Amino acid sequence: MHPYLQNPGPLAFAHRGGALGGPENSLPAFAHAVALGYRYLETDVHATADGYLLAFHDARLDRVTDGHGAVAELPWRTVSRARLGGKEPIPLLEDLLDAFPEARFNIDVKAAPAIRPLVETIRRLDAWDRVCVGSFSDARLRAVRRLAGPRLATSLGPTGVLALRLGLPTPRQAVCAQVPFADAALLRSARARGIQLHVWTVNERARMNQLLDLGVDGIMTDRTDVLRDVLLERGAWT
Repeated sequence: MHPYLQNPGPLAFAHRGGALGGPENSLPAFAHAVALGYRYLETDVHATADGYLLAFHDARLDRVTDGHGAVAELPWRTVSRARLGGKEPIPLLEDLLDAFPEARFNIDVKAAPAIRPLVETIRRLDAWDRVCVGSFSDARLRAVRRLAGPRLATSLGPTGVLALRLGLPTPRQAVCAQVPFADAALLRSARARGIQLHVWTVNERARMNQLLDLGVDGIMTDRTDVLRDVLLERGAWT
């Protein structure tokens, strides 16, 4: 088993840091999740025009900050002035890895310009055991795997998830499948290949319990308080 997954019990992921401690993908949001006891944090990455790697979901600043424009077209000096929710600076991925040295990060690489800065950041900080990289793009995942080599844990991309559902071979570097829906057949297929099954983004207590009863290996949530309570009630909060 890859060191990234070596944690007892179901993995609890704070999706973009969770919705309680601050704006999504902000330092206070992640700090709140860590204070609750979360050790798995989910985030996203984009690169600025001059190669700075942001922990940020959208391609543009407009939805969640007081700034405007496409991240990939702006220099860091401009992006650094934008404020999440009008209050919090956008963190660099390196800042998060440094701020929470005991945490592990699930990272969704959102665009091709972020690929090389992401691998360089992981290599520079020697974060191989703390990071799992995923993407909705098979091409981006292939590029990450080529650059990083076999030390990097990744999740399955869309084609890999389809292969898992069809019982076909999946990439060897993939240690997990991360999906919006799970059923017993998909879980059996994952088990047969020795990979974990994680489900996103689950915010309702009843569905959390249903998925845990099914036997999934991890849940990503915005409601970090609810998932923590559910796992505590089940004696599975670690």
